[in-house]
Amino acid sequence: MFLAALFASFFSPQHAAAQVAVEHLAAPEVIDRIVAVVNRHIILQSDWDEGLSYEALLTNRPVSDLNDDERRAVLDRLIDQEFLREQMKSADFPHATDDEVAKRLAEARQLYPQAVSSEAWRSLLAQYNLTETDLQSHIRQQIDLMRLVDARLRPAVQIDSKSIEAYYRDQFVPQLKQSGSSEVPLADVSTKIREVLTEQKVSELLVSWLQTLRSEGQVHIPGTPAALDQGVQSQ
Repeated sequence: MFLAALFASFFSPQHAAAQVAVEHLAAPEVIDRIVAVVNRHIILQSDWDEGLSYEALLTNRPVSDLNDDERRAVLDRLIDQEFLREQMKSADFPHATDDEVAKRLAEARQLYPQAVSSEAWRSLLAQYNLTETDLQSHIRQQIDLMRLVDARLRPAVQIDSKSIEAYYRDQFVPQLKQSGSSEVPLADVSTKIREVLTEQKVSELLVSWLQTLRSEGQVHIPGTPAALDQGVQSQ
C-alpha cells in the first residue's frame, strides 16, 4: 500500500546515518526500535514505554499489571496523538503556558498522598521511570490537544432545548431518584446538562475525526500485514 514510501523514509540519508552509527557501537545491542510509523513520523518503543508508565501512574498500579489490551490502547492513543499533532500546525488556539502546566502538575501530585514530600514524589515517579519533566511534557501535550479539539469541533456543536429536556427526563431525574436525592428543577441544571451533552457530542465528533485522519493518512506497525494497518482502532 504505502510500504514503498515508508521504506524510502527509513533508508533516507539521515536514517542511514543513524543506522551506521548504531552498527559501529562497541556493543551490538538494540538501543530502541520502531513500533509504529504515522505519516512517516516514527513512534519508538521508548515512547510506548513512557506512555505505559504514564498510564500506570494515572491508575496507581505497576506497569506489569497492564494487560495486552491496555498496552495496545496506549499505542493507539500515541498514534491518534501523532495525527492530532499534525493538525496543530494549521490550527489557531492558545497553547498551554508554563503556569498552567505547573498548576495541573500540582493538582496531579495531590492525588498521591504518599508523595507529600519532594523526595517521596521523586521516588514515586522513579518507580515508573518518570521525572517531573516527563510529566510536564505529557500535561502540556494534553492541554494543547484538548484545546485543539475544542477549537476544531466545539463550534459545530448545537444543543437544542428538546435535547436538554429529554436528558433531564430520561437520565437526570431517574439518577436522582435512584440515589434518593430530591428532584431539582430543570431550570437549575439546564446549563450543566447542556455542557454534558456538548462534551458527549464533541467526543463523538472526535472519534469520527480520528477515523477520517486514519483513513486519509498512513499507519504502519512493523510485523502487521499492510492490509491491516489502517484497521488499527482508536480506544
